[in-house]
Amino acid sequence: MSDSLYITGTEARSGKSAIVLGVMELLHRKISRVGFFRPIISGLQERDSNIHLIATHFGITTPYEKMYGCSAKEATDLASEGKPMEVIEGIIKKYNELKETCDFIVCDGTNYAASTAAFEFDINAEISKNLSCPVLLVANGCGKETRETVRSVEVALESLQDKKCQTIGAVINRTAPNQTEEIVRRLRGNPQAASLLIYGIPENPALGRPTIGEVARALKAEVLCGEKWLSLHVSSFTIGAMQIQNLLKRIQRGSLVITAGDRTDVIVACLAAGASTSRQNIAGMVLTGGLKPDDTILDLLATSPRTFPVLSVPEDTFPVARRVNRIHTKISPDDDRKITQLFALFEKHINTAELERELVTTRTAIVTPKMFEYNLIQRAKTKKQHIVLPEGDEERILRAAEILLQREVADITLLGPADSIKEKITHLGLRLSRVQIIDPNSAPRLAEYAENYYELRKHKGITEENAWDMIKGRNFFATMMVREGHANGMVSGAVHSTADTIRPALQIIRTKPGVSLVSSVFLMCLEDRVLVYGDCAVNPDPNADQLAEIAISSAETALTFGIAPTVALLSYSTGGSGTGADVDKVREATRIAKEIARKQGLQLKIEGPIQYDAAVDAAVAKTKLPDSEVAGKATVFIFPDLNTGNNTYKAVQRSAGAVAIGPVLQGLRHPVNDLSRGCTVPDIVNTVAITAIQAQAEQEPPH
Repeated sequence: MSDSLYITGTEARSGKSAIVLGVMELLHRKISRVGFFRPIISGLQERDSNIHLIATHFGITTPYEKMYGCSAKEATDLASEGKPMEVIEGIIKKYNELKETCDFIVCDGTNYAASTAAFEFDINAEISKNLSCPVLLVANGCGKETRETVRSVEVALESLQDKKCQTIGAVINRTAPNQTEEIVRRLRGNPQAASLLIYGIPENPALGRPTIGEVARALKAEVLCGEKWLSLHVSSFTIGAMQIQNLLKRIQRGSLVITAGDRTDVIVACLAAGASTSRQNIAGMVLTGGLKPDDTILDLLATSPRTFPVLSVPEDTFPVARRVNRIHTKISPDDDRKITQLFALFEKHINTAELERELVTTRTAIVTPKMFEYNLIQRAKTKKQHIVLPEGDEERILRAAEILLQREVADITLLGPADSIKEKITHLGLRLSRVQIIDPNSAPRLAEYAENYYELRKHKGITEENAWDMIKGRNFFATMMVREGHANGMVSGAVHSTADTIRPALQIIRTKPGVSLVSSVFLMCLEDRVLVYGDCAVNPDPNADQLAEIAISSAETALTFGIAPTVALLSYSTGGSGTGADVDKVREATRIAKEIARKQGLQLKIEGPIQYDAAVDAAVAKTKLPDSEVAGKATVFIFPDLNTGNNTYKAVQRSAGAVAIGPVLQGLRHPVNDLSRGCTVPDIVNTVAITAIQAQAEQEPPH
């Protein structure tokens, strides 16, 4: 079942709020806890009208501040400071906090109030993708020719596709009644939109009519009388500057009469017209110039059985008329008549059963790097682990430790000279009061660890004196902490080589039962998904048995991080088309991997040999391997050797702008992970989170 939907418009005044209201009503019939979220609101000075409408009408009790990500000013300020991704990160954080309390969330995009349409459209596309929400597009057909409307929708759909958003459909709103069917027909005939839901809703003038209350708020008017009639709708306005007989011909039901406040004749004429059974009552009056009728006239207005609201403003008549003409009406939660009309229009022109099926069955496969990294942190926090960092006096490690402790991702132990580390913490101005610092040279458990290491390695000729010297090394000490259960995992490599990190792990922790080698994967965060690449860091030229083992370990690692494993063993040949030692090795590894999976009861889809394009591209897969369950759908890619794997991951990382998280080591009894010596602080944070998640998985009972 899907759990979210992002509704975005193509431009201002597309009627998006009406569609949001209709979708919320539809979902509330089937789902008990439907949440509402606005990634960006206009400002913080007054409450967002869309949130107010939805929360009030549907009785949503979520605190207001939890129903939006940030204000437009906050987003603009961060972007101008060169921190645009902090906007996305903040929105993701608040969205996921709300998600924990809801079964489904409707996200309402921006209102196109302060920037160009193209810029704001891109913002909505980026946010929807990072929230992994399928998109329902709302297009504005008001005042446009059929051809213009169709083309604008096609361009918007193409743009969403180019940005890797998953779109479920489009509602073309506010069309001319005689154009609606033709617009829908043309769009449904476009191959690009063939699989999408396409609906057209004609313009309903009644929904665009403001109430007298909205006019009063827009003009900041004083209400002289008729407060209880402020919900009356304004269908038109006229200026009362002519003789009474001519004015009476122009006013009709729902008219708003704008006139100078000293035109007592106009006021009395409108009151008389309302009292007449042959004439329709007006919606209200606006008295201009700051002039107010005397008490006698006001009393007459207040006591009349068919009165109307009377507003007073200081401005002159014609400027007021221009302002009234520009009023953009909003749906008020207490405007029951308009809401009822809206629901009727929505249900008449939208196949609600079809839309409902699409909403509850569509689950987007989009996972952006920011969403994946956020989920790593959140998963690590669910059952906090203790991670040891041997390079405790390295600045990047210290800065990462502060973030990890502040965000409560893991408990942290730093290794190194305590005085030196504390001095560096003070110098950098960091807050690390909760960090544990251990100097291996004087640690209370030094003797215990040295003895245990000696017992593990004496068959290799290690002496007790050698054991003491070795265990004082920070990586060896940290690895022994993990083995003895005094830490749940280790992360090193910011200043050490991969060999310096892995060697102690192989000697002290060793591999899992049934696993003969340690291997690695990179979690490749592409624009819209996360793939697993292995082995790109450890084994130079694995044989068929080792390659099969790497494939199984990589599939298990994928599962640990929530990636459904579909495994492709890569080669320069697909299927049975090629021959040669390299292809034969991959073919044999595929056979062995399938056998291992069968014996272990793993329901894995495995294919090999297969070329990368056939593994990742559905169109190529149809040609090269049409009957494969893996071709075009692979999520786990196993490279035949280190040369191929390492070059490929770096090529994808640099050329496609992918975020490469790793290497993540696999096959060890307890988690140990290696950092690149060029790693950044976020890299360290992510790797610690990964190590914590691996430790959590290790503690789970076998399935």
